[in-house]
Amino acid sequence: MEELFRKFLYTGVGIVALTAEKLQESVDEMVGKGKVSKDEGKRLVEEFVEKMESKRDEFEERLKEAADSMTSSLSLPQFATKQDLSALADRLAAIEAKLGIAAEAPAVVAEAPAKPAAKAKKEADKE
Repeated sequence: MEELFRKFLYTGVGIVALTAEKLQESVDEMVGKGKVSKDEGKRLVEEFVEKMESKRDEFEERLKEAADSMTSSLSLPQFATKQDLSALADRLAAIEAKLGIAAEAPAVVAEAPAKPAAKAKKEADKE
């Protein structure tokens, strides 16, 4: 979920950056045509950037609330945090130590996932 939140945040930052860039181009064009002075154009862009920076925290909070609302409305169990997983691993290690079980490193599966049984049977029947 954290990764999804990060992607939304980066998307928002990208949109703001693109908008600021387009605003700068428009202001430069207006300055070139003499519709606004160079100082007025610079002030417009700076005001926009300042407003966007001040709204960033509000945007992040609203996005987090939306993500929390979405997960709760889907009736999904709460996601485990890194701290939750670390605490669980510590508890498991303590239990293994009390039982005298040597902790084994989890096996890393490097192979492709196994084919479903029906598909494997169908392929075997073809041969």
